[in-house]
Amino acid sequence: MSMLTPPGMGGQYRITGDKYPRMRRPRGRRKFVFVSITSVTVLGLIGWGSLQLIDIYTGGGKATAASTKADCASKVTPEARAAAAAAVAATLPKPGQITVNVFNATPRSGLAKQTADELKKRGFKIGDVGNAAAAYDKKVAGAGILLGARTAGQAALPVLNTQLSGAQLKTDGRAQATTVDLIIGTGFKELAKKEDADKALTVLTQPKPAPASKKHC
Repeated sequence: MSMLTPPGMGGQYRITGDKYPRMRRPRGRRKFVFVSITSVTVLGLIGWGSLQLIDIYTGGGKATAASTKADCASKVTPEARAAAAAAVAATLPKPGQITVNVFNATPRSGLAKQTADELKKRGFKIGDVGNAAAAYDKKVAGAGILLGARTAGQAALPVLNTQLSGAQLKTDGRAQATTVDLIIGTGFKELAKKEDADKALTVLTQPKPAPASKKHC
């Protein structure tokens, strides 16, 4: 008989082995732990919400105002953009200060001289006129290429670009910023109409002032 078998019991109720039977944890204790955790969580959420409300009605407003001022200070106003555009426009050369070399990269003869004569009427100086170099001859598919010094990318090239729609602007290592090349491509039909070119040049060199900002910081 095992030591775990109570005296006087045997048969099918006899307990054998040397291990104690497992005992289940009372369900009441589990319920108590669950209720306690839930109560602590609810109280924590209530406390956090109270702090948020206090922050909104006290110091939070100051932080928001400071953030708004910082945002306003970091944004570029329309007036500042207009001033910057005007400063850039003031540095652009006039057509009479730009020398244009006109090269024909198409099979059509006489196109370089015809284009150069029209540019001269519009106030540009004309340099070399002739066929394009082998690197470009019959290899320019678009309306043309405007080629100049790196510094001409924000000066002479945009001014000349007002006269030709769809041209590609490129730069090279030349030193003279006011001497640029117009390489006529096979897609070229004619220069922009003088009226349209004059309007584009006016917009480029005399940008309109920006409207006053209605937002106050």
